[in-house]
Amino acid sequence: MEKKPRFFIAQIGRTVGLRGDLKLHLHTDFPEQFKKGARFQSSKGELTVADVNMKRGTVRFEGYDDINAAKALTNVKLYADEAQTKATCTLKEGEYFWFDIIGSHIVENGEVLGRITDIQRMAGTDYLSVKTAQALVDEGLPERFLIPYVDRYIQHVDVDAKEVTTKDAKDVLEAS
Repeated sequence: MEKKPRFFIAQIGRTVGLRGDLKLHLHTDFPEQFKKGARFQSSKGELTVADVNMKRGTVRFEGYDDINAAKALTNVKLYADEAQTKATCTLKEGEYFWFDIIGSHIVENGEVLGRITDIQRMAGTDYLSVKTAQALVDEGLPERFLIPYVDRYIQHVDVDAKEVTTKDAKDVLEAS
């Protein structure tokens, strides 16, 4: 059976109080997926949310309802798969899941500049990590470069065609 890719969405922190509450450190733009009954994968197996308080940044899981049991979950990472993410997260117009963009080609004025291999968030801005097309590397350009995911550079995203149309991204590549 093929293993589905999982996406890191949160890490559990220290215990809070005596009832098994734990700090929740989000690594997702979709906190709404954390609600009572939600299930997530972890190194401890599947965990089901018994209670969550986003104002306090805490979560409690079924079967871990006292401080001693909950301590076993400290530093555990939580994961969701693509189907779960699409089912529980609502995108606004012009928003895309990272997994839908990764693997797309960067195209500018009809020229393929490279392929997106990762997305990194730095100082609140997402950057597309691009592996430069071999023809451009052969011309002496860097093997990798970053494009800020902002309107100045990103013109259009087509997740079905796996293509991101850019403006001035080649200038970024040449300056890298």
